[in-house]
Amino acid sequence: MIWLVRHAQPLIAPGICYGALDVAADLEATRAAADILALSLPQHAEMHVSPLQRCELLAHILYGLRPDLSYKLDTRLAEMDFGAFEGQRWDCISVQAYDAWTADFWQYRFGGVESVAEFMARVALAWDDALADHIERRPQVWITHAGVIRAATLISRGIREIHDAALWPTQGLAFGEGRRVN
Repeated sequence: MIWLVRHAQPLIAPGICYGALDVAADLEATRAAADILALSLPQHAEMHVSPLQRCELLAHILYGLRPDLSYKLDTRLAEMDFGAFEGQRWDCISVQAYDAWTADFWQYRFGGVESVAEFMARVALAWDDALADHIERRPQVWITHAGVIRAATLISRGIREIHDAALWPTQGLAFGEGRRVN
């Protein structure tokens, strides 16, 4: 069983690209999310946590509330890296960059660092490892990001390649929310 949890509201202005940018999360929002999640997450689950501080803070607070939950950092659960566009306003990124990404959604490295193919591959590795974990059979809680949650949701449905940008999920979890996917 895998639970997907999104970090709380980050401390960054709306409209800023912050995939791999390591921005902090609002402490009070994180505490509120942890209070709610602590009541619903399965007993003795193993938390796999993106190394970005907005996720690590939530894991740390959850562990304080629920010491039965263990956690470890997993770099595969970091948000997609938008390279040169990290920290820029989305509306200041050139139309040409968006057009190039849309034209080759699967392989184009938007921002120059990571393609959707590379991103999906690393999330799929984490997913496959979670499903292959037959030794402990402990539920997993992934504390991660909107992009990873969307990718994992696709992977849970057997979709491992997205060549058309229009097919990328637009609905996801709100900040601080979680849900079970399998």
